[in-house]
Amino acid sequence: MDHLVLTIIAADKPGLVERIAQNIAAHGGNWLESRMAHMAGQFAGILRVSVPAENRQALVGALEDLSTHGIRVLVGEGSSGQASASRSIMMTLVGNDRAGIVREITALLSKQGVNLESLSTDVRPAPMSGYPLFTAEALLQVPATLALDTLQLSLETLADDLMVELHHEE
Repeated sequence: MDHLVLTIIAADKPGLVERIAQNIAAHGGNWLESRMAHMAGQFAGILRVSVPAENRQALVGALEDLSTHGIRVLVGEGSSGQASASRSIMMTLVGNDRAGIVREITALLSKQGVNLESLSTDVRPAPMSGYPLFTAEALLQVPATLALDTLQLSLETLADDLMVELHHEE
């Protein structure tokens, strides 16, 4: 079995995910995992599928043909590479929003050797003040040699108002 990682973007409308799923199933593929979202009228998704090696090219062709329906699919190769010694950590951040906050956070994580596996962010008015409040939840792969206290203190130095919680993912 070959593993493929698909990135999909299209104008959101009913039946979109079904059309993709039909193509995968028609080629003997198995939908293994996915993350999907609706943003500003667009559907965006990333998914991992397995497909018999002999059906791989036909599936890729069928997915690329979806462009005639306004569905853009980017196909990447899945890998089964093993990560180095690390642990899964869930990170939650809350602080006043400002331009560049995601860049600052990801740069700090990268410098610490932390791999960002998933990230969800939002900006909403703070309950009392109404000022924009940035929130983020992320799944991190943290090197076994990096103390969580050190990582938390490093993140908190980005801004006085930044609250950071780190806990082991079970």
